[in-house]
Amino acid sequence: MAKHKIKVKVQGAEREAEVESRLLLVHFLREVLGLTGTHIGCDTTHCGACTVLLDGEPVKSCTVLAVQADGREVLTVEGLEQDGKLHPLQEGFWQEHGLQCGYCTPGMLMTGYALLERNADPSEAEIRQAISGNLCRCTGYVNIVKAVQHAAAAKQRRTTAA
Repeated sequence: MAKHKIKVKVQGAEREAEVESRLLLVHFLREVLGLTGTHIGCDTTHCGACTVLLDGEPVKSCTVLAVQADGREVLTVEGLEQDGKLHPLQEGFWQEHGLQCGYCTPGMLMTGYALLERNADPSEAEIRQAISGNLCRCTGYVNIVKAVQHAAAAKQRRTTAA
């Protein structure tokens, strides 16, 4: 199998590796870089547990080849925490009980993060639309929506206070 040298910026840090052309981004993140926060769910794009941001856009990393990330920027759930502080979205999931088993949580967090980056005050319908590609079998989505709303309000308070 052919190997390719790739450079990927992950959480803002340049990472280099030699990978097989068929290696999926989710496996690159978990097995090569040791970033196990991105979960492997279905390998068929149906569940969204493997969602990461690729150049700021949510993608299901089980459908992206690692070589396709060459020269690009990836943000995983591990990159949300900054200076030992949870991101407002992580706080929202904690405060609003937006998780039960936690398997879908990394993908939900990354999808919610991308939504809040482009829409600081999304409606409930916009939140539900944004997370519609991510499956949760435990929560019924109500508290996940509340968690995103909590994060939006917290980010607005921080912006107003600054």
